Amino acid sequence: MYILLALIASCALGIGLHFLLPHRHLRGVAVAPAIATAASGVIYTAMQWAGVAESNGWLWLASIGGGLLIAALATYLLAVVRHASDEKTQQAIGV
Repeated sequence: MYILLALIASCALGIGLHFLLPHRHLRGVAVAPAIATAASGVIYTAMQWAGVAESNGWLWLASIGGGLLIAALATYLLAVVRHASDEKTQQAIGV
């Protein structure tokens, strides 16, 4: 049940991440929180299977921090690729 705390924290911080990263008009508001939550869940589960106890601070730091780091990178890359694609399309149609 403690995994829910990590997932809720990652989702809430992922919402803030959406507003901190550039080009937010090119992606949906749920992209960053969804990636952060999914990555946090995977990291938390993997560390639990590896035998890390719920009382260990590294479990929480790795799952929440790692989830946010992965979400920041993925969200930024998605926005950059989308921006480049939009620029290319606009140039192709002469807008």
